Amino acid sequence: MTDDIPFLVEPRVFPILEAAFRPAALWNKAFANAARASKNPIQITLGLEQADGSMFHHSTLVLPGNHPNAATNFTHVERLVKFLLWSRGGFRIYISGPKELADQLRRHYRESPTGKFDADIMGSRVYEHPLEIVHTHDIPPARSTSKPLGRHLKGCRIGFDLGGSDRKVTAVIDGKCVFSEETVWNPVPQADPQWHFEQIMDSLKTAAAHMPRVDAIGGSSAGVIVNNRIKVASLFRGVPPSVFNARVKDLFLELKRAWGGIPFEVANDGEVTALAGSIALGTNGVLGIAMGSSMAGGYVNRDGNITTWLNELAFAPIDYNPRAPVDEWSGDYGCGVQYFSQQCVGRLLAADGIEIETALPLPEKLKQVQALMIDGDERAERIYRTIGTYLGYAILHYTEFYDFDHVLVLGRVMSGPGGDVIVAGAKEVVKAEMPELGERITFHLPDEKEKRHGQAIAAASLPCLA
Repeated sequence: MTDDIPFLVEPRVFPILEAAFRPAALWNKAFANAARASKNPIQITLGLEQADGSMFHHSTLVLPGNHPNAATNFTHVERLVKFLLWSRGGFRIYISGPKELADQLRRHYRESPTGKFDADIMGSRVYEHPLEIVHTHDIPPARSTSKPLGRHLKGCRIGFDLGGSDRKVTAVIDGKCVFSEETVWNPVPQADPQWHFEQIMDSLKTAAAHMPRVDAIGGSSAGVIVNNRIKVASLFRGVPPSVFNARVKDLFLELKRAWGGIPFEVANDGEVTALAGSIALGTNGVLGIAMGSSMAGGYVNRDGNITTWLNELAFAPIDYNPRAPVDEWSGDYGCGVQYFSQQCVGRLLAADGIEIETALPLPEKLKQVQALMIDGDERAERIYRTIGTYLGYAILHYTEFYDFDHVLVLGRVMSGPGGDVIVAGAKEVVKAEMPELGERITFHLPDEKEKRHGQAIAAASLPCLA
């Protein structure tokens, strides 16, 4: 039971297929109200440091030590740090506040399975530095950078997008798409990097055949990509760690060499999602969410630039019920991937009474749900309405960490009439919980072609020609 856990607030709008959903946004609001009402709240300041010296600050209130619910302080801080780690990134976490909270965090990342997963990914793999927890009252000043991303359309370009169930490629001449193709693939279990190399190369060659020459190649891919190097990506989970380090990390650099060293840029698929939205909408302050085999998030700030933030929202918690669905990779509960992806559709089938062969891969299960939706099946609509409710509460949570007015939602899960149902459900939640926010935030659904290929076209604009 969770009824006895403080601050797990029932939402005004329940997900039809998951009554146990307890939104992070409502926890934060209830927790902050309780801290202020205690008359003696303690302010916690967190700082996350990246390898380039970027430093991000975030403050919150916790309950005084003599409060009857003081034991929940750690849950509040740990979930907050988890979100910051995967949205901002960092290998060194500063905490200004009670020393016991810093000690608890340190033990969490050293001893608990989910904490060790985050510490390994963020420390060893992304930033190549052990994850540190530093208790101090003198956190270094905030410092961050941003830079323009893409929007270069001159010349003959190839754009590609690598997802967990399909890869897409486009040929673009002076901003006009002259060829587009989607190919089903299953990269996750593949242990040989040469297989990945050849599959991607095949798509690039196919696109190149539709242009007189290739001036530049741009790509988007699931995972953490830094300076064209793959730090971590679910697409390559089947590759042994030693082989990953020897071959996969520099796979895009290898592809660049194979194309004669032409301008070649690859970015996280979430960033390219946000870029695609910013280009299509002609505006900035855009949060992009792609619902495919996993979940991707990206952010274009109000200056039209990207930041050094990771925006890996698939791992960022939005449901604080400790019995929430668990991510198969990290082992953690309530994370975005289980709410905004084909995995979510797959897990809701049983709750909805839809019988689909268990052995079918998730993309095929999704196709059957989409077909049921087109036929007017109420069960399929319930799945999409449930995802829409999740999305609305996630957006409320994201506004605490991102400054945006526009949300672009795309990806395979959003294809077909179900995408409209998801957006309608999200709007219902925002209007019910925070009407003033509903007045400000606009949801955008690209047309069917843009949903499926918009990222690849935006990816083509990444490289700058000298």
